[in-house]
Amino acid sequence: MTSNTQLKKIFSVTVIAALLSACQPAKVETPKAAGGDKPADAGAGGLLQAVGAGEGALSIIAWPGYIERGETDKGYDWVTKFEGDTGCKVTVKTAGTSDEMVSLMNQGGYDLVTASGDASLRLVAGKKVQEINTALIPSYAKIDKRLQDAVWHTVDGKHYGVPYQWGPNVLMYNTKVFKTAPTSWSVVFEEQKLPDGKSNKGRVQAFDGPIYIADAALYLMAKQPELGIKDPYELNEAQYKAATDLLRAQRSLVQRYWHDTTVQIEDFSKEGIVASGAWPFQVNQLIAAKQPIASTIPAEGATGWADTTMLAADSKHPNCAYKWMEWSLNNKTQGDLASWFGSVPVVPDACKDNQLLGAEGCKTNGIDNFDKVHFWKTPVANCKTQEGKCVPYATWSTDYIGIMGKQ
Repeated sequence: MTSNTQLKKIFSVTVIAALLSACQPAKVETPKAAGGDKPADAGAGGLLQAVGAGEGALSIIAWPGYIERGETDKGYDWVTKFEGDTGCKVTVKTAGTSDEMVSLMNQGGYDLVTASGDASLRLVAGKKVQEINTALIPSYAKIDKRLQDAVWHTVDGKHYGVPYQWGPNVLMYNTKVFKTAPTSWSVVFEEQKLPDGKSNKGRVQAFDGPIYIADAALYLMAKQPELGIKDPYELNEAQYKAATDLLRAQRSLVQRYWHDTTVQIEDFSKEGIVASGAWPFQVNQLIAAKQPIASTIPAEGATGWADTTMLAADSKHPNCAYKWMEWSLNNKTQGDLASWFGSVPVVPDACKDNQLLGAEGCKTNGIDNFDKVHFWKTPVANCKTQEGKCVPYATWSTDYIGIMGKQ
């Protein structure tokens, strides 16, 4: 598990070097204001020194449900007032996986990205995002101390983004089938009869992405302790083989590998799916639709995400971007977002007096489960827990495609 102590560790130079060798470097230019040649107020190295007038536009890559303007539910809108206050018109491109986010950032043309830990250091190493000046974000001091210097956005003491929200990948289940919460991820990893007497085969789902190998590894940490897995993102060859073998066996159970939240919501509503790893967002949407759904974190713990708003190296609208990063940390935005998505605010004060979140909202969303969550991060070869002999993410990605190609 990713403990509080582990979160404080700073990645070594060799880890960053390994990431750099796997990425195509891009030239980092001093940001310029849109529509002109005058650079933004940047100091040495392109670090912004003062936030000026907004450039009128802001483009953001985000997870579905992360940036709402009241179109789905009028009660959830943290974009319209920002636009009115700043003159920065927000456009959003949603992405269903971290790999998709990295691909979009490689294409360019965006200002911000809400990246999870399995993407953030790849973006830093590839020079697709730039260091931010936290002095220009007054609310940074309000962020949960466990997240202010987290290793997935802090490299050599430099911050490459602003924490946004965090949460676990929960086990979502149908309460008509499971009268009590499942206690193990075995319900999605191993063929078995469920409490209704029927097999789980064809009735479960799993997340679609190479990082899901870590979910298999997490399950094996408890089921096969003799493997010696200490971190589900740091796997030697034998541990990695065990995890990928488990995924190959799981293929016969899984009805769909999901990355589109709307599709998973539909499947649980109409297709007879009864258990899956999910984000709290889907749980909230299904409960709101009066579906018999609940969620839990099983005994093995859970993988999860602590997302960071990162500034593109070639952003054309840095002033609007800084205004958004500050806006994203105000108590109302944090609380409203947590209520909508089912996540946990990175600003603890947002848990208080938020009409949408309610008095127990943060507790319901898992604020007390921080130490049970193994936060997504990019697997690297030179790892800490297996004497620098781990399987890197490039191999995870290639092998995952092969696993999904087998029926």
